[in-house]
Amino acid sequence: MALPELDITATINGRQVSRADVLAWEDKRIDAAAKKLGVPAPDPMPVSERREEWLQIKRALGDDEMLRRLERDARIADIVGRAQASLSRRRRICVTELHVPGGTAQELADWFTEITFSSNQDAMERSCPDHFVLRMAGGRQQVLETNGGSPFAALFDIDYDDVSSLVTPIDPQFPVRLDGVAISSTGRPIGGVRHQFRDTADGVHARLLVEFPLPMLQTVISGHRWHLACEFSNWFEAAFAG
Repeated sequence: MALPELDITATINGRQVSRADVLAWEDKRIDAAAKKLGVPAPDPMPVSERREEWLQIKRALGDDEMLRRLERDARIADIVGRAQASLSRRRRICVTELHVPGGTAQELADWFTEITFSSNQDAMERSCPDHFVLRMAGGRQQVLETNGGSPFAALFDIDYDDVSSLVTPIDPQFPVRLDGVAISSTGRPIGGVRHQFRDTADGVHARLLVEFPLPMLQTVISGHRWHLACEFSNWFEAAFAG
């Protein structure tokens, strides 16, 4: 499903990054994600085509098989995440900013909310190579993904209803938000997201923010800034395709 490419500018690690740079990162992560699952990566081709090929490989494996293959990763990541969260209630913050031409902040938020709660796995999992399983289960979103530069895929739930454990203040200059709390296997909050959006003269300014446990390695934080740029750039293009 080739979509019109938007001239999105990201700010990652304090510097401006082009859409082409983010696409190059996505291309490399397809190879890394395929290795993680133990399957051949799609052949070299334009990133938009590899993205679709990679989605179909994940579809062919199925959710249960991907959960089985990454069970050990998920178990280790859960133990580490719970241990890190128990050390301090403070959080390590990961932020990426996007400037997106066209569309509105509410348009993106409405589209994202619809694909989330309708459990549109294709739209969710297409957006980033490291998204393995993203689906609604028991009123929460089940997520199996690799976070940034982590060596392990993590399995957790996102609660979109009770976000009281988030520590990042709401910025009144960003009137549109997508908030959620990451929940471990024991039901403990271990982090979350506070994504904030506002309209600009020529499009949308997105401040994408993830709260990790304070002891989280800086390599994971740095890598996850690219993860955020990748997934939301693809989501913006899909949301504004009409």
